[in-house]
Amino acid sequence: AAGTDGSDFQHRERVASHYQMSVTLKSEIKKLIYAHVVIWLLLLAQMVVGHLKLLPHDQVAMPYQWEYPYLLSILPSLLGLLSFPRNNISYLVLSMISTGLFSMAPLIYGAMEMFPMAQQLYRHGKAYRFIFGFSAVSVMYLVVVVAAQVHGWQLYYSKKLLDSWFTSTQEKKKK
Repeated sequence: AAGTDGSDFQHRERVASHYQMSVTLKSEIKKLIYAHVVIWLLLLAQMVVGHLKLLPHDQVAMPYQWEYPYLLSILPSLLGLLSFPRNNISYLVLSMISTGLFSMAPLIYGAMEMFPMAQQLYRHGKAYRFIFGFSAVSVMYLVVVVAAQVHGWQLYYSKKLLDSWFTSTQEKKKK
């Protein structure tokens, strides 16, 4: 219109809240996926060093049984990343389900598998496996706790993102 610089319409130029939330949640999930990749690479390095005997066993212990299925936990993260560009709900749902199966389940099993060794360390002060001079069970319990938090927050944010995407889908159907 003549006589205006166009700034009188700025109050109408807002991004819908579910789109803002989607961007924010995607960013948070990506950070958690990167943290997961770091944990995954550390466990992979421990497994490679242990099996190839690159360092003596008193430096890096052989992996526990739960670490092998945990290596599959990279797949849910990749599915999550694949869901982001086009807001693919089915990939995100598959990512959430497989996070439970390939990430959380091995961590729970690992906590149970290592419990007798942790109990022996606590009661008698005896450790038989070491990682760079530290008790392997202590180090791996720390890894389990951190990884469980990373995956728990990843599931929480994924659920919020899924809700956000459903909100936008419902609004598109109404129009």
